[in-house]
Order: sequence, then structure tokens, then C-alpha cells
Amino acid sequence: MSKTYQAISILIGTIIGAGILGIPFVVMQSGFGIGLINIILIAFVMTFILLYLGEIGLRTKANHHLTGYAELYLGKKGKILMFAAFVFGIYSALIAYLIGEGESFSSLIFNSSQYSLHLGVIFWLLLSALTYFGLKALEDGEELGVSIIIILIVAIIAKYWNKIEIENLSYNNPALFFVPFGVILFAFIGFSAMPEVERILKNEKEKTFRTILLSSVFVTIVYIIFAAIVLGSQGSKTPEISTLALGKPFVLLGILSMFTSYLALSIAMIDTLRFDFKFSRRKAWLLTIVPTLILYLILSFTNLAGFIRVIAIDGIVSGGLAGILILLMIKNAKLRGERKPEYKIPYSRIFIWILILILVAGAVLEIWSLF
Repeated sequence: MSKTYQAISILIGTIIGAGILGIPFVVMQSGFGIGLINIILIAFVMTFILLYLGEIGLRTKANHHLTGYAELYLGKKGKILMFAAFVFGIYSALIAYLIGEGESFSSLIFNSSQYSLHLGVIFWLLLSALTYFGLKALEDGEELGVSIIIILIVAIIAKYWNKIEIENLSYNNPALFFVPFGVILFAFIGFSAMPEVERILKNEKEKTFRTILLSSVFVTIVYIIFAAIVLGSQGSKTPEISTLALGKPFVLLGILSMFTSYLALSIAMIDTLRFDFKFSRRKAWLLTIVPTLILYLILSFTNLAGFIRVIAIDGIVSGGLAGILILLMIKNAKLRGERKPEYKIPYSRIFIWILILILVAGAVLEIWSLF
């Protein structure tokens, strides 16, 4: 049970990151009903993609991350595309976390955003040191982080459920139907955690299906409740980083959720460079932490992109492309897999292309709404 909880914690901790903080803001723009449809639709698509990715991993003997699987089942071009999606997604997410952590810590300590940049850099230093210790640090950090996140979400519900105003949840604007798509898609991305989940469950692989399903259901419920509580109680005053409107105890929720995801994604990037590109551990670590800081400083000094725009673009570009590539892999994995998997998801070409179409249509309409 301990290993199962570790695996679920890692997957949930990777998925619940900066995205949850942006969901109430984008749902506020489209309306709660439309936002709810987006959450359920994206949860459905991403759960199946994670299940397919889990099956791909179970059909493969060697340790790989996403790029390694793409090379095995889609060839060199697939590897290049997956690596591009992976790198763009990791760096964008890490930058978003630094922006979010900087603003959250500044609000928590100084009641303003004046010191966001300085505190973002301090957070980068601390997490860079922690990621150097690898999977053990990930296991310990995720279990603690997810446990505290659950406690804080229960506390938010207890404090704010009776402050919900129905009119804040009754507004809907169909013209802005896909405005929440990119942020919510980003909020459900957890592909990079799957190789770590498989490593933890290496002697209990039959628990992979349950781990993915329980994690997806839990995350979906949390997002729906969180969006309803924050939007219902704050209405049009909902900020981009939603926890900033809830008071200092709940700013900690955002800090912890981004902490766990930053840790997991950093280690995923390091392991990808080690296992799939044969870099030394030290070089992989430096290639993960240094570009993140440089890009964060550039965006901060130039004001080119804020928190919501970074995660929205990350969601549609990285999440969409990686999801499509995983869906294209599954047929070849079923045909050429090296071992019998502990579970199988039925394959349907029509169903696969429906999922791909949802991702493509959502990305196109989201880009249209952004620009």
C-alpha cells in the first residue's frame, strides 16, 4: 500500500501544480457551467491518454521517458517531436511555477508583489538543490506535499462553502467557450510522472491502472470543487493566481502545489536527459536548472508573458502535441511491445482520432482567443 500511495502521490503531485491556481480565473471568463464542461471533457481525454501511456510503459522492458517511448514506437521523427513538446512543456511549466511561487511568497510575507522576482529566484535555488538528490527526494516531497494539499483543500471548502453566491456561478458566455481550454489542459498534464510511477511500482505493476484511475478521478473532483468554491465566493474579483484572494493560509496551497510539481518535472527532465540522451547526471541537472532561471529572468524583466498566458500556451502546445504523439504510439506498442502488459486498453482507430480531434480543435480555438 505504501508503494501505491507513493505512486498516486507522485502522479497527483505532478498534475496538481500551477494549473489549479489559474482554473477559477479562466472559468470566471467563460462561466462556471462552460468551465465545468471543459474540466470534464479534458479529464476524460487526459485519463485515456494516461492509461494508454501506462500500457505503453508496461509493454516496454527498458526504462524510458516520453522521448524514449516515442523513438521506439514512432521512430526518430517521433522522438524529435516528443522531445520538443517535452522540453517546451517542462521549461514553460517551471517558469510558470517560478512566477507563481514568487508572487505567492511575496504576497504571503510582504502583502504585495514587490519582491516576486527575488523570492522566485530564492525558490529556484532551493528546488535546484533538492532536485539534485533525485527519486528519493521526489518520493518524500510528493507524499508530504499531497497530504498537506488535501488538508488545505478541505479547509478551503469548510471556510468558504457558505460564502458562495449563486449568481457568481450562473453566468455563462458561450462565445468564450474555449477560453479555459489551455489552462485546464495544462492543469491535467501528468505524462512526465508516468516513468517514475512505473519505477516505484516495478514489483507491483498490476496496480498501475488503479493508480492512474484514482489519481485522475481525485484531480477532477478537486478541480471542480476548487473552481466552484473560489469563483462562487470571489466572483469577478478572482485573480490570475486564485489563492491570493483567499487569505494567507490558503496562499500556502498554491505554494505547496507548485512545489510538488516543480520537483517532479525537474526530476523528469533530468532523467530524460540521462536515460534517453545519455547525459551525465550533473550535466542533465545543469541543463534543467540553468535555462529555467535564464528564461524566467528574461520574461520577468521584459514583461512578455504573465502567469495565465504561460500556462495556457504550455497546455495547448506541449500538452496537446505530447498527447497526440502518445495516442499515435499505442497501436505500434500493442504490435511490437516486448512484454505482456498487466492491463490493456481496447484500441479503436475512430476513438483515437476523436481524442486527437478534441485536442487539435481546442488548441486552435484557444490560440484564436489568446491572440
